[in-house]
Amino acid sequence: MASERVILHCDMNCFYASCEMAYNPKLQDKPIAVCGDPERRNGIVLTASYPAKRMGVKTGMPLWEAQQHCRDIIFVHANYELYTRFSEYTREIFLRFTDQVEPFGLDEAWLDCTASQSLFGTGEEIAKQISDTVKDELGITCSVGVSWNKVFAKLGSDYKKPDAITIISKSNWKDIVFPLPATDLLYVGSRTGKKLANYCVHTIGDLATANPNFLKEKLGKIGPMLWGFANGSSSEIRGQRSPSAHQEHRQQLDNTKRLAYG
Repeated sequence: MASERVILHCDMNCFYASCEMAYNPKLQDKPIAVCGDPERRNGIVLTASYPAKRMGVKTGMPLWEAQQHCRDIIFVHANYELYTRFSEYTREIFLRFTDQVEPFGLDEAWLDCTASQSLFGTGEEIAKQISDTVKDELGITCSVGVSWNKVFAKLGSDYKKPDAITIISKSNWKDIVFPLPATDLLYVGSRTGKKLANYCVHTIGDLATANPNFLKEKLGKIGPMLWGFANGSSSEIRGQRSPSAHQEHRQQLDNTKRLAYG
């Protein structure tokens, strides 16, 4: 990939919960769930640690339901200022490797490391250095996707978790990307996913091989854009979360802001 763009997408694993465990080591390896107000049983889980996830606790789950899945769960009040501080620390680490950093929420970012290879090695080597530095300095882990475009780099960071690096290159991308559900693709929210399923488009491969004019007819201007994404083009991404695909995250973020600042 030396002559191609080298794009990394770094995604902090269970970010809110990881920050809490790094800040309070007594919580390490415990089933914890970060939530708005532990005293309100109608509150929801914002993030859960992996031990809690293994018990069936999921983001967005009501607290009473989370407790049914995991009797020993520890509810932790969301600390937005702490997460912002950790987010800033991760950005400082990213900037050691490239000045082209595009945040995507508090816990994710794209890094264009094309020009950084002469200093730090291949994209995979840079990803390993970043992952190790985040772990050593902050006590949290991240998953990193490496590709020639933003969409596939993000798919790579989602492909294996936690603490993993996935390379999606021009020689393996169809093998990795095409079998994935269409809803794994950036900007394909549940509503768009249901529309696609109605037309027998279930995987990213189905989307990539569909007729872009048909997609435009059924989905509007986002149709050809998604077709381009499925085929490895991501020139239209501008580092902002889609209202449809990421509405739940934004609502959770707003909730934590209100908690932090009243």
